[in-house]
Amino acid sequence: MLWQTAMIVWRESVEALLVIGILHAWLRHEAAATGNNRGTAYMWGGVIAGLLVAVALGAVLVFSEGLFGDEGQDYFQAGMVLVAAVLIVQMVVWMRKHGRTLKKDITSGLSAASRKEQWWGVFTLALIAVAREGSETAVFLYGSLASATGVSFWATMLTAALGFAAALATYFLLQLGSRVFSWRHFFVFTEVMLLLLAFSLLLTGVDRLSGLGLIPLPSRALWDTSALLSDSSPVGSLVSALTGYRARPDMSQLLAALLYWSTVAILLRGGRGGQAVKVA
Repeated sequence: MLWQTAMIVWRESVEALLVIGILHAWLRHEAAATGNNRGTAYMWGGVIAGLLVAVALGAVLVFSEGLFGDEGQDYFQAGMVLVAAVLIVQMVVWMRKHGRTLKKDITSGLSAASRKEQWWGVFTLALIAVAREGSETAVFLYGSLASATGVSFWATMLTAALGFAAALATYFLLQLGSRVFSWRHFFVFTEVMLLLLAFSLLLTGVDRLSGLGLIPLPSRALWDTSALLSDSSPVGSLVSALTGYRARPDMSQLLAALLYWSTVAILLRGGRGGQAVKVA
């Protein structure tokens, strides 16, 4: 579960840093050319506002947990796990579709804002970038926490901090160019990892719904690969958390897998064309 936390914070932070990096690079170029550095203050204001929005969402999620009884909380947690899975897939599809033109779209919009002295456009872009990634991180983290037991709050916070530190390191490495690690390879790798992570969350949600009696399918195992890799062993549990591996899958899990990967294949085919993005 802690690996899930680190992965989520790492990827989401890098995406937010990507957009902020584009904004900052453009504003730095504008300041050097015109001597007008007003936009930087608006950008950082948007970053702060976006963080506040994300924190507010996290507080709402934590507060709302106490509003449910035991059974209601089970329903709520199952729903949040499934929402987290959907949002991960949505994010991957969005980046696949818009990754190639992200920098062009942002910088062209900023140029128009600069000509009209509409620095609030810079503020809004920064706010949306940070709030979107931060809010999704809050939902993902809540979904991951809902799918795990025996994990302390402080262990989760430490892992999240390590994930953010890794995102900063990754971002600076990526700025060195293809000599170290390209954006294209980064997005391909994390795309695969996040799709597997979303699948794992989906199966967790399906398991919870089955436990609540909402999926009336046989729970008998279709096969057993425990002799090769048990999902209750230390290594197997890590593989299970990151990929959705089940040593003894039942019918509901098999149908969920077929539906999930078929849907992902259709969505990614429609979003083909997104590529690496590099910040100048």
